[in-house]
Amino acid sequence: MACEVDEVFFADCAARSFFDQVANKWSVMILTLLTAKPTRFNEIKRRLEGITHKALTQALRRLERNGLIARRVLNTSPVAVEYSITELGRTLQIPFGAVYAWSIEHLRDIEQAQLAYDQHEIRG
Repeated sequence: MACEVDEVFFADCAARSFFDQVANKWSVMILTLLTAKPTRFNEIKRRLEGITHKALTQALRRLERNGLIARRVLNTSPVAVEYSITELGRTLQIPFGAVYAWSIEHLRDIEQAQLAYDQHEIRG
């Protein structure tokens, strides 16, 4: 009997690639931050506590490659780079907002589940 697999699980599925490149904590936070206003690289880095220079650079490149943000070089001294969200990127505000609202609404449930799991693991 043939096994039916949803194409989202195929290695070459575009949605799978999108999830890998965009649906991660840094990308979501960057897109959320940029919804307010265009922001320079160093300001993004300051506002995202814990992100490394390398991780921020990689996330910004992935977001730009996927058309979710735009990069603009500012003719200042020294040269600065500013990032802004694109119209395509703005379409993610509703789903990301829903996930954020869900996490806030269920935070206690998640914490309780984690505590129960951790206690179970300790007792083994």
